[in-house]
Amino acid sequence: MITRRDLHIPDLELEIPYFEIQGRGDGPRLTVLSGVHGAEYASIAAVREFVRDLDTAAVSGRIVVVPVVNVPGFWARTPFVVPADGKNLNRSFPGDPHGTFTEVLAHHVFSTFIVGSDYLVDMHAGDVPESLEPFTIYEESPVEAASLDLAVAYGAGHIVRQAAVERTVAGSTCAAAADAGIPAIIAESGQNGLLDRAAIDRHLAGLTNIARSIGVLDGEPWPARDARRHEGWHWLRTDRAGWWQPAVTVGEHVPAGGLLGTVSDVWGEVFAEVRAPEAGTPLFLTSSPAVSADGLLLGLARDVERS
Repeated sequence: MITRRDLHIPDLELEIPYFEIQGRGDGPRLTVLSGVHGAEYASIAAVREFVRDLDTAAVSGRIVVVPVVNVPGFWARTPFVVPADGKNLNRSFPGDPHGTFTEVLAHHVFSTFIVGSDYLVDMHAGDVPESLEPFTIYEESPVEAASLDLAVAYGAGHIVRQAAVERTVAGSTCAAAADAGIPAIIAESGQNGLLDRAAIDRHLAGLTNIARSIGVLDGEPWPARDARRHEGWHWLRTDRAGWWQPAVTVGEHVPAGGLLGTVSDVWGEVFAEVRAPEAGTPLFLTSSPAVSADGLLLGLARDVERS
């Protein structure tokens, strides 16, 4: 049975629509989020299609699906942040009931949807100015073995583990869930805010296989697929605003010291060469030439096998 519900947050004058699928008998609770960043459309499209095509007779336990978490960002077509205060929702978990708009939103999402879950999958994609190679993230935690199982089941070609003391992405759904003892991953597929059919299908296949692997959905999961493992990140930024010109593509191995790109002024004079601090693989990069001071250029994942 699929039930449509709304999470009403009076303090924010906001409602977040979600689906609740109650299956037959006992089983785990899987929570699926998307639209934490409101312009990452491939992931949002995938979870909508997942619910639309779901055979509820094949569900054991419970699946909760939130297609658009950052509702204000979705309607405003705002990359990365919540328009009300300009904060990144996926750096704000588990939230603060007495904080800013984004922090209050994070608190309600965490306490309503994440707490009480047996597993969490947070679906993302490359935002409007962002090229991306499909990957998953999981956290070092007491439940990291189960989280890694989710990442493997999703089937992307790259898996990034984040150490608890060195979280490049702090305040994420995934990190907050892990801290609460809930196995969780962030799954990334798609880029530049596009409704790319291949990216949507990758999300659908990965989510379906996860649901089968944890026993909330009938069906035989596929055999484990090969994936390159990564231990943490370097997120590289520019000190000055300028024109960003990448010299690499996502998914391409880069040796230590390898040129990642350049930043130039409006006259075309290069004032910075950006080089790899160690061997790694860019899994996302800013595809827009225009970058502001302290602007994020790319995420270089450390290659475990090649380091």
